[in-house]
Order: sequence, then C-alpha cells, then structure tokens
Amino acid sequence: MINDVTGKSMHYNNCKQADQIRVLIVEDDQELGTLLSEEVRDQGLETRWTGSAEEALELMGEWRPDMVVTDLRLPGMDGLDLLRKAQRDFAENLPDFLVITAFGTITRAVESLKAGAEDFLTKPLDLDHFILTVNRILRNRKMRMEISMIKSLLDDDGFHGLFGKSRSMRLLFDQIKRVAKAEGPVLIVGESGTGKELVARAIHEESNHSNGSFLAVNCAGVPEHLMESEFFGHQAGAFTGAGKSRQGLFSEARDGTLLLDEISEMPLFLQAKLLRTLQDGKIRPVGANQEKDTNVRILAATNRELEKEIQQAHFREDLFFRLETFTLRVPALRDRGEDIEILAGKFLQTFRIQTGKNIRGFDARTMKMLERYPFPGNVRELKNAVEWAVTFCDGKTILPEHLPVRIREARPGPELKNEFTPEAIPGNESFMSLAQVEHKYIDHVLKKVNGNKRRAASILGIGRRTLYRKLEQP
Repeated sequence: MINDVTGKSMHYNNCKQADQIRVLIVEDDQELGTLLSEEVRDQGLETRWTGSAEEALELMGEWRPDMVVTDLRLPGMDGLDLLRKAQRDFAENLPDFLVITAFGTITRAVESLKAGAEDFLTKPLDLDHFILTVNRILRNRKMRMEISMIKSLLDDDGFHGLFGKSRSMRLLFDQIKRVAKAEGPVLIVGESGTGKELVARAIHEESNHSNGSFLAVNCAGVPEHLMESEFFGHQAGAFTGAGKSRQGLFSEARDGTLLLDEISEMPLFLQAKLLRTLQDGKIRPVGANQEKDTNVRILAATNRELEKEIQQAHFREDLFFRLETFTLRVPALRDRGEDIEILAGKFLQTFRIQTGKNIRGFDARTMKMLERYPFPGNVRELKNAVEWAVTFCDGKTILPEHLPVRIREARPGPELKNEFTPEAIPGNESFMSLAQVEHKYIDHVLKKVNGNKRRAASILGIGRRTLYRKLEQP
C-alpha cells in the first residue's frame, strides 16, 4: 500500500506534481513514516511513503523519485536488498539512497555505503540532522546532474553532430564511414529537416578531404543568371558588371568538399557543365579560354525524387546516373521514433543552457505526445518544438501545455485493435502456446510502431525492461 502523509491509501498518479523534487520514504513504522514525510514536505519537496521494499520498487518504476530514504529493517526484502535491486533495475535513473538503521545494525549500514548508499543515520533520529542530510544529498545530486549535462554537451557530439541509436541511423553512420573513403560523388536524399547537410559534413570529416574547407550552396538560392559564375568563376570582363575575376565555389573548395544542396533546382544547362566536371575533374570559368584542374569532393542533396524529375525533363538522366554511384538515404523522423527521446534531450540541453533555465526534463505525458506526433518537418521541427517548450516553461519539467498547439492537438495514429488474430498466425500446429502468441503479438506491435520500443511497451501495457526481457526470450 502506498500512502500519503495522513496515512490514507492513495494512487500516486492522482496527485503527481511534475516540477517538484521527489523523495520516497520506505518505513514500516507508520508513525515514523508519516513524520519523515511531513518533514520532507515542509522543505517544499514531494513525498510518498510505503511500508515495504517490494512496493517501493514498483513505485520507483512509475513515480521515479530523486531520492529514497529507507529503513534497513523491513518486512520481507530489507533496505540493503532494495538498494541492490534498484541498482540492477533502474541503473539509468537511479535515485540517491539514505539509509536509516538501529544502533545494533551499523555494520549492515556500512555495508550499504559500500554498496552505493550516500549516507546512513541511526535511530533515534535527530530530525534537524535528518533534514540537513537530505538537503545535502539532493544538492550533491543536482551538482552531479549539472556537471553531467555540461560534460555531455562538451564531449558528446554523437556522430559528427548526428544523433540516434535506431537501426536505420546506425546503418547510416556505417554508410557514411564507407563512402567517405571513396572519391566519387555522393547523392544524399531525404525529406526536408532530416539533416542532409549534417550527413554531408560527416562525410567531409571522415574523408581524405577533411583538412580542406567544406562549402555548402543552396542551388535554389542562387539566381539562374549568376549560377555559372557562382559555381565556376569568371574572368574580368566576361559579362556586364564583371569588373574583376572571381574564383567560384569549385576553386574555393579546392582540396575540400562542396555540397550542392537542392540540386534538383539546378538548371539543365548548368547540369551539363557539372556532369563534365564530374567526369574529367576540370572547370572552365566564364570567359576563360582554358580549363583548370580541380580537386574537390562533390556531394549533392535533394528532398525530391530525381527519377520523377527525369521523367518530367527537369533533371538530366546521365547526371543522375553519375551522382547515384553512392546514394545515402536519410530516414524521416517518423521512421525512427525511438530516437525522439534522445534528440529531444539533446535539444533540451542546448536551449536550457542558452536560456539559463533549470529544466530537468520532460513529463512522461509530454514525451508520449512527442513520440506519437508524425513530425512532417522531421528533426528540424522537433528542435523548434523543444525551443518553444523551453521558452514557455517556467518550472522544472516540460509539461504537455508547454508544447506547440499542433503537437498537443495532434490525433493519435490508428489503433491496433482488431488487426491481430492468433488464427492468422502461420504455424505447423493447429494451436499455438500462449508464449508463442505473445511473441507474435509483440512482433506485430513493433512493426506497427516502426520499432519504437517505448511506444510498443506503452501499447502492450508493460515496462520497457519487461519488453526487452521478452524480446530476448527464444
């Protein structure tokens, strides 16, 4: 039974206050548990107490306290066993432990310190000393989190600024490393906002051209009558207004990398000249009589299907075949939903430092909204959404009301009801075991949510650790 400070049973979800620091009291003595809870609450902290380690573990998985104050002697599992099990089950979000012990079990308390507890106190408790100890432990925890966050921003650049642990992103990282060592052009395709320029920069950094410059030009942003000069340069007097010679981007990027973004917007006459440069490695500035050698790695990016552009006579087929030697496809964010939490966390760190706000993270409901939203604008839209949320959040946790309206009001995707029937499962036997049906259904749900394990676990009504354990089972 989980109790409030009055001793009455209650469900923690009914009174969750996301912005408060949370302290869980584990004490089978109801009078002492109530007293400690009241003392902690008087410090402006949110508190719950329970009388057993088993219930404490359940609450730790759902309520996620920042700190656990536990008696060593408890019915069933004791406080030291609770600490050790918490370390195994909640390693990624482990609360700090303060142990309370009777004088006769100090040896056991010292053992808890060796196991990872922050401190221990002996009964009878001095309440002033108790509160000082709680505040000290929480201050130290906050300091560790600040240091960890700053270190993460300084040290963790992901893969050249790209972040993600999904299968599609791990595949992309491997492809980048491989094509970077080649010398041919690379075509980078993907929807707007997926990070195509970041992929191009990663290729540059991994390549033999990394000591040279990286230049990116948006083909849609250069006036058509200036494009040839912009790319290939010109001689003085080559045309009206050309008072002096200009190098052009191919010369400026010599020994480096040139990204031609939105290459589908390049006019056909310039596509022909680009093809010639790709074939023989030479350029001819406007008005020049001789060609010049160039040593530059050409990367091209587009959010359009070039095959369709070819059918509509907007893109040269021979240039497409020359570019597609190495084609990298950047996945849409909706196809790698399990990366949303990672990306949102990185953006939160950035905007948190920029604004100076002490925002600890996202409320579970907020993260669920982000994960169910399709993000047509991809990673760029997610970044903008997090910046908006940080701007309008005055507390310590980003709540649903801090998100842009379009995300809050987005309708969830289609339900999975009535789409799965055990009878439809192929098998050698007329009937399947319950374990086989369960395994098939988990696979079914994972496919429907594009491998997003957090969302799958939510649909299945189980914790992510339980889901991982079931996936490991044969």
